[in-house]
Amino acid sequence: MSIWAIFNIVLVVVIIPVLVWLLNVVLSALERIRGAADDALSGGVALIGELGTTPSLLETTDETIKEVANGAVRYAGSVAKLLG
Repeated sequence: MSIWAIFNIVLVVVIIPVLVWLLNVVLSALERIRGAADDALSGGVALIGELGTTPSLLETTDETIKEVANGAVRYAGSVAKLLG
């Protein structure tokens, strides 16, 4: 038997099954990544539907902040008069 025949037998019996196994591992990881990416995409699409009310919610938040700021200024003024 020549060295080429021995190398061909080793190639068919050892190397090719190892390469097939590695390819299977890589492809299964790819499928898990694809599933996670699909979940992220569907979550992002669902989130876009919830963002329609954002401008009105920001207006409400701005109004609340102004009311709290006015109350804090009045309180600080009263405390300054009492302490001053």
